[in-house]
Amino acid sequence: MHRSPLRTAAVLAALALLLGVLAAYGPALWRTYLEALARRSAPLYQPRERVAGGNEPVAPRVAPALEQLDPQALESAASYAGAHGSRALIVARHDHIVFERYWGGSKFDTVSDAQDFTALLAVLATGVAVSHRSIPWPDEPLSLLLAEWREDPRGVITVRNLMQRSSGLASGADLKASADLTTTVLGIPLVQVPGSTRVPEASDAQLLALALERATGERYAQYVSSALWRRLGAADAYLWLDHPGGAAHADCCMFARQGDWIRVAQLLVRDGAYRGQQLMRPGWVTFMRTPAKSDADFGSFVRVSLRPSARSEPYAARDAFAVGEEGGNRMWIVPSLQLGIVCTGPSQGRAADWDEVRIPNLIIGAARDQLPAAAPPSKVSALVPGH
Repeated sequence: MHRSPLRTAAVLAALALLLGVLAAYGPALWRTYLEALARRSAPLYQPRERVAGGNEPVAPRVAPALEQLDPQALESAASYAGAHGSRALIVARHDHIVFERYWGGSKFDTVSDAQDFTALLAVLATGVAVSHRSIPWPDEPLSLLLAEWREDPRGVITVRNLMQRSSGLASGADLKASADLTTTVLGIPLVQVPGSTRVPEASDAQLLALALERATGERYAQYVSSALWRRLGAADAYLWLDHPGGAAHADCCMFARQGDWIRVAQLLVRDGAYRGQQLMRPGWVTFMRTPAKSDADFGSFVRVSLRPSARSEPYAARDAFAVGEEGGNRMWIVPSLQLGIVCTGPSQGRAADWDEVRIPNLIIGAARDQLPAAAPPSKVSALVPGH
């Protein structure tokens, strides 16, 4: 079969155009293509349950200079984020969004996997439950919340142990492959003294969600919606279920607009308040960032310190803390400067040259009114009054 000269010329012209586009926009184009593949793979995370949101407008946007931030420093932070495969960098200060940068066709409303941010909601929802006394105290043993462990040695594990990822349960349970999350997590054996060693396992967040369901009498997705998501004004989001009508994954795989996480950052900055509304008792976020006995670098699903190394310096603000550990999404909070920073999608493949403090320290340094931060309280009784 012979092609006509005109058809051959058309094919060659199209191929040349494609090669030109790839040469000019290769990295961004491939990132967009890979994200499209990820969206096509989203049906793998089915079925899902809706977390109803309030669908309210986002915080007002103002120029960085109006919040005493140096635009050049913000641009430097964005350059670093973009060079490491990020999809978005969003900065808020004093309840205003002051900087946004997006890559690969991404935008504020782009729906993506929240990754480590998902488990953070379990800790925040626990703060609401404690504020409402559905859970009397973070040191509540699970034997009082889970009937299956009432006479079980694992019943001594406390809510605080789960929040600090130090339950003492065996590691290695593959929750993503489980068709019955509740049975799976309740069947994990105890191998260490609870509270003694921090091991970042998905089972702790999953047990925390189960404890919340038992304490509140609501499905986890429903409680996260009523306690947090709707009150933050975020758009509808979705949690992955183990089977239709089953348990929601609390450790990963929440699909939400990436920009809505700046609302959560603002909540953390304000110690549980959002736009003048106190969602949980003041002191809970301070309690979350209190260093754990099992690992002083971490609090409750947040990182509170970073030891200096050959590649990295400490946080530039003493009260800075972070969400996200294993590559992917990051959130940094600096209460003393009222700064909230969300960075989605830093490439795990580039972890070798990723500096964990580069972005937050550039943005902290951008604040013209930076002052030393006060040390957090040390007594738990001062953190959650009335308990």
